Amino acid sequence: MTTTGTRRWASAGTSSMPDVGLLILRIAVAATVLQAGLIKALDFSSTTQFMEGGGWKMATFAAYLVTATEIAGGAALLLGLLTPLAACGVMAAMIDAWAVTVSGTALWSDPFNVPFLVAFAAAALLFTGAGAYSVDARVFRRPSWPGAVTIGLFLVGLAAAVATWVLLNGTNPLHLSKPGG
Repeated sequence: MTTTGTRRWASAGTSSMPDVGLLILRIAVAATVLQAGLIKALDFSSTTQFMEGGGWKMATFAAYLVTATEIAGGAALLLGLLTPLAACGVMAAMIDAWAVTVSGTALWSDPFNVPFLVAFAAAALLFTGAGAYSVDARVFRRPSWPGAVTIGLFLVGLAAAVATWVLLNGTNPLHLSKPGG
């Protein structure tokens, strides 16, 4: 093992405490997102009705999109499989879920909630990679991914969230006071 500053780099076949931390973070984010996706899938008509009631255009398509993203992204994060791509999708879905929660009231009444936290956790996984306990590390030999990939996918995730919201919802989710009030 070599030491650079205060960070210790693990050699092949060994792990470090940050890898355990990344595993814990991946499990937490994956469990949260998988549960949300499976709830939507198991009662899909309610998911579509919720989206229709929230003003979503093409509510069935939007419901399929978010359900598939949450299930596929959650499963991939759990395994640490193509983590940057999975984290990108999860981040985009959670930004829109956060926008749903703040769009019906003043922004500061409930600005920090589960979707907000999961979006930031997915972004953290996008930048850090899955760590040693992952398919990325074991099969692809990539516990983390190059900066160009992570920054590019971060920007894609942001753009996907904004485009999805604008094209399928079309409202401004950020209000200084309760809409209509």
